[in-house]
Amino acid sequence: MLNTTFMIEYAPLYGKALWLVLRLCFWGSLASLAIGFFCALIRYFKLPALSKICGAYIELSRNTPLVIQLFFLYFALPRIGVKIDSWSCAVIGLSFLGGSYMSEAFRGGLEAIGKGQTEAGLSIGLSRAQLIRYVILPQALAVSVPALGANVIFLLKETSVVGIVALADLMYVAKDLIGMYYKTNESLLMLVASYLVVLLPISILMRVIEKKLRAGGF
Repeated sequence: MLNTTFMIEYAPLYGKALWLVLRLCFWGSLASLAIGFFCALIRYFKLPALSKICGAYIELSRNTPLVIQLFFLYFALPRIGVKIDSWSCAVIGLSFLGGSYMSEAFRGGLEAIGKGQTEAGLSIGLSRAQLIRYVILPQALAVSVPALGANVIFLLKETSVVGIVALADLMYVAKDLIGMYYKTNESLLMLVASYLVVLLPISILMRVIEKKLRAGGF
């Protein structure tokens, strides 16, 4: 039998941890979108030196686990005099990891647009900024939204490792309660419920946005 008294008593801890996770995911996703968008544009327009730098960043980011990146930021950098607090480490780590995945999602959307449209836009006198705003971006977003949504969910789940930099996320709280009270079933059930409360609405919202974009509703 589940100990409901225990679950009710410690639910506020999960609520506090969930709020922390949501804030981390928000800022990490926002920064990731910005990084990914600019990297995708640089690679799409094949800007010589910058394309190579973006390519190297994407390979490094995607081929190293977030745990290693956080260890580097939180434990290695202070050895050379660069100290970053736990919150900033988590946001930077999520942004660094997420930016590469967002870049590939955006790049997939950009490459789905025929080169003829780009050439036609330039031929009628559109500036590069106008071309991106009125021709490329609306179509690329419609194609990219499913992948972008999946990446946001991916980043939200990746917050489960930020406990290593002393942040009390959902996983940290669950492990702490299991270690102190041995209430494994109750602690894990509240952990799963906390993630579902956030992940399901995000998933539904992304589907709605995708449909709107494909129908030209935005």
